[in-house]
Amino acid sequence: MLKKILIVVGAIVALLILIALALPLFINANTFKPTLESDLSGALGRKVAIGNISLSIFSGGVTVDNVSVADDPAFSSAPFLTARQLTAGVSLFPLIFSKRLEVTSFTITDPQVTLLRARSGRWNYSSLGSASSSGSMPAAPPPTAHESSSSQASSPASSPANNFSVGELKLSNGTITVGDVGSPKTHKYEDVNLDASNVSYTAQFPFKLAAKTPGDGTIKLDGKAGPVNQADASLTPFDATLTVHNFDLASTGFIDPSSGVGGIVSFDGTLASNGRQMTSNGAIKAEKVRFAPNASPATVPVNIDYATAYDLSRDSGSLEKGVIHIGKAVANLAGTYDMAGATTTVNMKMDGKAMPVTDLQGVLPAVGVQLPSGASLQTGTLDTALAITGPVDKLVITGPINLANAKLAGFNLNGKLGALAAFAGLGKGGSADTQIQTLSASLRVDSQGTQAQNLNLVVPSLGSMTGNGNVSSAGQLNCRMLAKLSTTSVAGMVGTALTSLTGGATSNGIPFKVTGTTAKPIFMPDLSGMTSTTKGNATSKQGAVSTASGILGGFLKKKQKPQQH
Repeated sequence: MLKKILIVVGAIVALLILIALALPLFINANTFKPTLESDLSGALGRKVAIGNISLSIFSGGVTVDNVSVADDPAFSSAPFLTARQLTAGVSLFPLIFSKRLEVTSFTITDPQVTLLRARSGRWNYSSLGSASSSGSMPAAPPPTAHESSSSQASSPASSPANNFSVGELKLSNGTITVGDVGSPKTHKYEDVNLDASNVSYTAQFPFKLAAKTPGDGTIKLDGKAGPVNQADASLTPFDATLTVHNFDLASTGFIDPSSGVGGIVSFDGTLASNGRQMTSNGAIKAEKVRFAPNASPATVPVNIDYATAYDLSRDSGSLEKGVIHIGKAVANLAGTYDMAGATTTVNMKMDGKAMPVTDLQGVLPAVGVQLPSGASLQTGTLDTALAITGPVDKLVITGPINLANAKLAGFNLNGKLGALAAFAGLGKGGSADTQIQTLSASLRVDSQGTQAQNLNLVVPSLGSMTGNGNVSSAGQLNCRMLAKLSTTSVAGMVGTALTSLTGGATSNGIPFKVTGTTAKPIFMPDLSGMTSTTKGNATSKQGAVSTASGILGGFLKKKQKPQQH
């Protein structure tokens, strides 16, 4: 008896296998092509074209070759999406017995997606799901061709987008190209993979997105989205966590490489949108940052804890919290930003109090400032209140700085001043370091370099020095200073002699220039400064000026000679 049962069961299994093998011969999957094109076009609000359709009974799926989705004609006549293959999981019983196509899953293989942004800030994907985005939309499909076996029959008034539902949606090995309308500059994100389930235009659904960024960074987004805003898909509500690693600013295409701005950014935080406003908070870590042309990367990381609110319709927002950590140095950043134009612009304020300069010196190269060769800051604090404005690739930073009680180790300012230090009897011996009581200035940092106005340096062993200075984007110094050296008998005698020779030109101090680079500054007397008050009697004082020049030149030459290496 058992043997007969096994024979019967075997015969039934064999028959089912034969039927499964024979079904593709009797069912021409391409007969569903108009239905599938119509369903997809209706759901996306874009003209959809597909190639050959093949049916696989064992996998329960339909494979579609050469999928193409049209772009919004207001953006481009080229396709918005192309894919080598689309695999649709289908319900077999409705297909076999009723020849009705019910799609339960979509897998899109090797898709190429182009995202374009108009000057208004609107994206080409904003009109997805809206029938008005295409001038040649096919008629709505009959309610018997829904894309989900769980969907209920809809009323005639229901839109194709409202009827769209699929249990599982996958995008595999995709490439997303991002750019602006009319601009040849684009940037690509590769290995894009998307997994979403229970996808519907009318309900919230979970999703996971992962991609590689230009420069071999990674992005991971995990959360929920929906219901889809059918008037503007970019305003769809969502709530997600975002993780970004090794995002290379210079290679993204968002910033002009000629600006010199760059660095490697990592991010961990949250994003939430109600369709009108997006909020975000988290932590950013920036390494090897640069803020100016010809600047060197910072040698220490910059960490930022932040919270922001962004108006989706206006493409602008405010930074409500921005705490910058550079080692133990802490500064607060706040202000607004606007992303509506071709380049993001900012209007920020940064305030820092009593920041230890031993931690800050690692970011000085990022703004084009190199400490003198072999020198380092070992003590001191910095106060600053800076305004940061303009496009992100051409930032302008302005405001006061105040350095107090600093020690510049490995740099002997007395020796570098040459003849000027000799006037004060400071040319020989002394510490190999420079103690700075205060250094204050009004700064302006832009793409051209750094300008320091109202510069005031007090070095107890020397005296005070005032003036203005520039540091070019290439690090070249051009400073004009006035030194009021410490009172000694030598300084008094030389000062008196110079005053009588130049008609009082040095009564307020000794003028000098600083040239060279920040790494190798060169100090020399400013003879033009000595003659500035004697223009009215240049003839009578000509010999005196020549004498003073000879004195300064001789001292400087003698002092500089031993310093050459």
